[in-house]
Amino acid sequence: MAESVDARRVAGNDPALIAALTEAGLPVDDLTEPGRSFFAYRVADGAAGFGGIERHGAHALLRSIIVPEARRGEGFGGAILAHLTAEVPGAASVWLLTTTAAPFFARHGFRAVPRAEAPAEILATRQAAASCPASATLMTRNPEA
Repeated sequence: MAESVDARRVAGNDPALIAALTEAGLPVDDLTEPGRSFFAYRVADGAAGFGGIERHGAHALLRSIIVPEARRGEGFGGAILAHLTAEVPGAASVWLLTTTAAPFFARHGFRAVPRAEAPAEILATRQAAASCPASATLMTRNPEA
């Protein structure tokens, strides 16, 4: 990817963020709760996507990475992931739940783990406890990976 991706913080109630999450079938019920950081990503010729992350004690929970269908395969997902993990300096680990993107995250150093291996802070999040189905894959990596 030759283009530089510009990140701009957006509020959880940003209409474009909500529309992108809804279109992707991702949770939107807790976007405005404290502790969430969301970003809109752009390149010179348009939107590159959205992403979000939450800090929970020593750990971070990756909320979502959304890249428009027409922009997939251009490296924006990896660029967004790198930016989001840089937003949680000092985190012992980054966690996520996914029903469709496990291969993408595996290519970026995440590994699937049983829920029993997750820290209590991650299991107590709304994402893990209620928003994501029990069939969602739980994945983790350390932030520097």
